[in-house]
Amino acid sequence: MTEKKENKENKGYVLVMVLYLVGIFMGAIDTGIVTPARTVIQGQLGVSAQAGMWMVTIYTLSYAASVPIMGKLADRLGRKYIYLICIFLFGLGSFLCGLSSSVAGFPLLIIARVIQAIGGGGIVPIATAEFGTTFPPEKRGMALGMVGGVYGVANVFGSSAGSAILDICGVENWKYIFFINVPITIFIVICGVFKLSNNRDDSNNKKIDLAGIVTLTVMILSLLYGLKNLDFFDFTSSIASVEVYPFLILFVVLIPVFVFAEKRAEDPVLNLKYFTNKNILVTLILSTFSGVIMMGVIFVPQFSENCLKLATGSGGYLVIILGVFSGFGAPISGKLIDKHGPKAILAFGFLGSAVGTLFMLLVTINHPSLVTVMIGLALIGLGMGFTMGTPVNYMMLDNTDPAESNSALAALSLVRSLGTAVAPAIMVGFVAAAGGQVQTNLAAILPTDIEMPALPYEKEVAASMEELQSYSMFADMDMKMPDMSDMASMDMNMSQKDVQLPDEMVTMLSSSDVTTIVDDTKTLVTYMFETATPSVVEEIQAGMDEGIEGINSGILEIKNMVDSMPDMSGMQGTPGITESDMSSIVQIKDAVVTMETLSTQLQGMRDEIPEVFDKALENYLLEIDNCSDDIELCFQTTLNQGFANIYKFTTITSVLATIILMFYKGKKKEQEEM
Repeated sequence: MTEKKENKENKGYVLVMVLYLVGIFMGAIDTGIVTPARTVIQGQLGVSAQAGMWMVTIYTLSYAASVPIMGKLADRLGRKYIYLICIFLFGLGSFLCGLSSSVAGFPLLIIARVIQAIGGGGIVPIATAEFGTTFPPEKRGMALGMVGGVYGVANVFGSSAGSAILDICGVENWKYIFFINVPITIFIVICGVFKLSNNRDDSNNKKIDLAGIVTLTVMILSLLYGLKNLDFFDFTSSIASVEVYPFLILFVVLIPVFVFAEKRAEDPVLNLKYFTNKNILVTLILSTFSGVIMMGVIFVPQFSENCLKLATGSGGYLVIILGVFSGFGAPISGKLIDKHGPKAILAFGFLGSAVGTLFMLLVTINHPSLVTVMIGLALIGLGMGFTMGTPVNYMMLDNTDPAESNSALAALSLVRSLGTAVAPAIMVGFVAAAGGQVQTNLAAILPTDIEMPALPYEKEVAASMEELQSYSMFADMDMKMPDMSDMASMDMNMSQKDVQLPDEMVTMLSSSDVTTIVDDTKTLVTYMFETATPSVVEEIQAGMDEGIEGINSGILEIKNMVDSMPDMSGMQGTPGITESDMSSIVQIKDAVVTMETLSTQLQGMRDEIPEVFDKALENYLLEIDNCSDDIELCFQTTLNQGFANIYKFTTITSVLATIILMFYKGKKKEQEEM
């Protein structure tokens, strides 16, 4: 009976673990699952790329604001109910996100993303606190390792999952990216009501810090919004923007207000002592750095696509490599923490991340191939597995009171959000700067002139002109003929900065990848050609019209002259009528015929000019096809310079984090291991 009872308890315990781990997985995977569908969603809902970014931005802002609040509520009301409320809100937000594809559109999507984020803000900290406090100290590292493994795998698999769902259901059915969370939510809520324990600190009867919660929420939203709009590559101009400096000023102004509110609060939402404890302060800084390193993952799909010449959207599958090694490293790091303490393991993780990003920087970018990409991702994934979540969570719990574990981990998640907010703004700048060089670099390898094919009747017109000039009476005649020199070639320099492109063309170029750049270049050339040629054709045709008009006027003048002359037919041999006179009359008649023929030829040439320009464009597009390999290589190497700067930035961040880690003073056992 005892053995059966133990087995039953073990099964119940396993179910509890599953309920928390599945919640972590669902909350974490949603960070990246929207990424491959973002452009599809904004296109179908009819919003600009700038507006479309809000489906990601609003989630990040709301998530960061929710984290400390949900953590504090879990301390006060118990983890079970707050966790299940968070799961329900996340599922409700997911359902409404999917519903927005057919009802209410983009406004509903934004509101739904806020609801999702509010729920998501409590899932990971509460689940982490449950694992970190219910396991005995000697098993805590292993438990947190499981949390870190699931969180890491879900986080990096998000884009892969998004790509897979779009492939299976079709891009027009992007709603299933969100609907997939609904059955998971129902499972967790129903099972959780009966199986989860409501662990909380019953001794805490202090008033909830409403003033601190409101002030902190406004501070977080102001800071993150300002940082997200700050262009670190145009710092002076962007910080003067009304979308940046008012929010940063508001954050600074609210700091003393928040400090005052927290000192007066019976149960502060954020314990200010965290910032006076050296170990906790170091842990918070390291959490920010880990957020920066983690954000490098969001560029892995695009980097892989560029290196391997894959279509946009398919690079998400390569993140699986990173996820596998991250998921492999996290549980191992947890077990090693139990033996050696978090400091040594975290140092290994930061150095491992640095080695991985250095490999990408020095090897993969210079020798792009499937093998070098896989090796680089494996090294980064392994380093992240030893860095992401587990060690810093352990360090935070090790230096705070168990009664406030939810709040402590919420504070940790909050400062990590600073890293995840600032890092993309910098990293996107690197890629954007490289992308800005693409057009200039492509212009250097593309032909700058379009050779125009020969005009119809060109030889005939030249022969007619030569014949007219042979007649003595026309030798000194000023014939107005169109200048054909403009038809020899046409300037198609793509580096011209004064070319105003329409929004759809700018969007196309900004979303180009190595597999579409040749076709996109041809589309751009076609647009520039079709924009420039009407005025050129009109000018040439106007010149020809003038020439035709001049010839027709000459014909009419000659005919009038002939009509005014006496009839000399049959007068050959008549005294006073010389052979020269008769020859001139013949020349005049022949000239009229030649001029009429020339007028017809010029009219035909004029009518064929648009077709000649179309043929010239066709020939130029063939030249682009002939140098397609050079175009793809130029695009690939130019964009890789942006990724190179990302990996430099991440490497430096990892090294700095390792140096800062040296200031952490762990337990005696850990210090002995170090």
